[in-house]
Amino acid sequence: MKRSYTLNINGELMILDSPKIMGILNITPDSFYSESRVSSESEILSRAEKMLLNGADFLDIGGYSSKPGAEDVSEDEEMNRVIPAISAVKKAFPETVISIDTFRSSVAMAAINAGASLVNDISGGDGDPEMFHTVKKLKVPYIIMHMQGTPHTMQNNPSYKNVVQDVYKALSLKLNELKLLGVTDVIVDVGFGFGKTLEHNYDLLANLDYFHSLDAPLLVGMSRKSMIYKALDITPEESLNGTVVLNTIATQKGAQIVRVHDVKEAKEMLRLYSLTNLS
Repeated sequence: MKRSYTLNINGELMILDSPKIMGILNITPDSFYSESRVSSESEILSRAEKMLLNGADFLDIGGYSSKPGAEDVSEDEEMNRVIPAISAVKKAFPETVISIDTFRSSVAMAAINAGASLVNDISGGDGDPEMFHTVKKLKVPYIIMHMQGTPHTMQNNPSYKNVVQDVYKALSLKLNELKLLGVTDVIVDVGFGFGKTLEHNYDLLANLDYFHSLDAPLLVGMSRKSMIYKALDITPEESLNGTVVLNTIATQKGAQIVRVHDVKEAKEMLRLYSLTNLS
C-alpha cells in the first residue's frame, strides 16, 4: 500500500497523495537538452509561465550543468545565474514553489533567501560538507540524489556489485545521517544517468518500488536522458515519447514526483493514469 507523504513548504503542508510534476528551468548555456536552456529574464519568465499554466507543481532552477563531462562553474557564476532568476520568478508568480538545483550550501542559502523553498542536491551531500547542516538550518525539504563520482567523471566506467542494493544502501546511510541531524523532510532520487550505465538505469527502474522501504518520497528524473535516446538510437530532441513511457512506469511503481522538461505531456500522462484508479 502506497504511503501519502507531506512536505513543509514555507509553513504549509503539501500532501503528496498524488504524483506531482517538477518542471526544469536550466539557467545554463550547456545543458544536454538544448531546448531547455534559458538565459534572459524574459525567456525565464516565459518558460516559467508556460510550465505553471501546464500544471507544474514545482519549478527546479539550476545554474550548474550536470551533463556527463560537464566543466566546473564557479560559485559566483552559479549565483549570478540562479539568484536573479529565482527573484524574477517569485516576483512575477509569487505562489510558485521553487527548488534550487545545487550542491553548494552557499548557493542553497542564497536561493532560499531569494524565494526558493526546496534544495535539490545531485551530490547527495558529497559536493559540500556543509550542505546537511545548511539544510538543517534552513528547515526546508531536501532532495538527496545518488551519484557515483562527479558530473565530470561519473560516466567513466561506472560499476556496482549490485546497482539496486548499492544505491539503496548509499541512500539509506545518508538518510540516517540526516535523521540524526534532525532533518526529516527528505525526498530521495536514485539518480538515473548519474554514474550509471544503460543497464544500471533500467535495473533501477525495474526495481524502483524496492526503494519505498526507505520511507521517503521518491523523485525520478529521466526526462530526455541518454537512457532513452541511446537505447532508441535517437537524440534528446526526439526523446519525448520515451520520457512519457518511462515516467508512466515510474508512476506505476509509486514515484511521487516526476522531474521533466515537458510539463504538459507529463500532466496529460498523470491525468490518464489517475483514471485507471491505480494511483
